[in-house]
Amino acid sequence: MQILKTVQEVRQFRATCSGNVGFVPTMGALHAGHAQLLKSSVSQNDHTIVSIFVNPTQFLAGEDLDRYPRTPEADIKICELCGVDAIFMPDANEIYSQIEPKILAPKELSSTLEGATRPGHFDGVCTVLTKFFNIINPTNAYFGKKDAQQLLIVQHMVKSLFMPINIVPVDIVRSSDGLALSSRNSYLNDDELAQALKLSRSLMKASNLIKANKLNSLEIKDAMSSCLEPLKVDYIAIVDKSLKPIDSIELGNTIILIAVYVSNTRLIDNLWV
Repeated sequence: MQILKTVQEVRQFRATCSGNVGFVPTMGALHAGHAQLLKSSVSQNDHTIVSIFVNPTQFLAGEDLDRYPRTPEADIKICELCGVDAIFMPDANEIYSQIEPKILAPKELSSTLEGATRPGHFDGVCTVLTKFFNIINPTNAYFGKKDAQQLLIVQHMVKSLFMPINIVPVDIVRSSDGLALSSRNSYLNDDELAQALKLSRSLMKASNLIKANKLNSLEIKDAMSSCLEPLKVDYIAIVDKSLKPIDSIELGNTIILIAVYVSNTRLIDNLWV
């Protein structure tokens, strides 16, 4: 497995790759959810490249850029065990210059939910991914469904810009108690981890209501809200795959999304119906 630091090194490595190339963009602090992305790519492609880069342009002022968990040695070991061929670990100065073109996520998809709380976040995501896609030129790129809004925005960007890349969604990976795996879970102590289980339990409540043919969105959101007390809820949203709110569950075309603060840590989770 090769560790690549510069754009030139990545392009030289890419030139040696024949067949399909899978790409997994990450910000490091890898866990079992990332490992599932890596394994999916390795099993479906001739070569897999992983990026490990804490992207500064997707963090807002006052967010956790400086304290975002960084575990490079462990990350490299996980990639190696999963069969990754190369890791791109650039410095920010390798990716960004002082004069940058402006890349904006479409407002229709980026101004709600995460975008309402974190304005400009998805602009940074689209910017860094456009750069990585141009550097790596992957056949397939792998994204977790936990970041549902990000996934939909990236799919739209690739389609709109005619990028010859297949975006592959990968299901959410959860711990045995149901908590969606996240690098930010490392911020939580034991009591806070127990409180964080309310996120997945609220989604399970929604799932059970849907199975009982109770499809009214307001009724489902009220039931979920009760499950989340006394946590501070940023949003509970029931939307279609264009991120538009819907009054009733549409099977196959509905995502239920939540964002909740557990102490000072903001966590997200969702259910694809």
